[in-house]
Amino acid sequence: MSDTRTTAVRGRTGLGRLHHAATPVYDQEVNRHFIEDLIGLPLTATWCEESVTTPGMTFCHTFYELDDGGALAFFQMSAPHDREFLIGETNRYNHVALHADTDTQEAIHQRLLAEDYPHLIQDHGYVKSLYVTSPDGLEIEIAVDPPNVEEIRQKRASDARGELARWLAGDHTTNNDWRPPAHSVTHYPAR
Repeated sequence: MSDTRTTAVRGRTGLGRLHHAATPVYDQEVNRHFIEDLIGLPLTATWCEESVTTPGMTFCHTFYELDDGGALAFFQMSAPHDREFLIGETNRYNHVALHADTDTQEAIHQRLLAEDYPHLIQDHGYVKSLYVTSPDGLEIEIAVDPPNVEEIRQKRASDARGELARWLAGDHTTNNDWRPPAHSVTHYPAR
């Protein structure tokens, strides 16, 4: 692709950068040591949550920030769900998230609706996500940060290590004070 074409196309999609790339791991502390201590990406957020789509499953979701604001993200699931989400076929947790604004996410949502293409929207509180699977199985999240994203980032950056240690010690209590009520997941087309 020529430089002229690249310049002409750049910025027209509304998808600005990688928001995060996520994958499940067996052990968050072993992974933290590798990503933070050896690779050099700082741990900037630890979210301890309970799944709204898989009853009884808790998980720890860590974010390691890249220079452009994107992140590598990792999930550790509580037993007995750990194996299912590491090697199972039900793995929305292994995905690529693209940063978007509200209008871009809504435009994508409308195009998917027009094609009756299955997807879901979930408001996590710290990000509003549209999840869709490509025809060949690539899990894609279109992620919109809330207006108070800086407040949320500062809070999670201040306690990222402590929250990870707490979760690994067995306290799986959620730390997401921003999550809306439990029915914050909408499937399309409606189930």
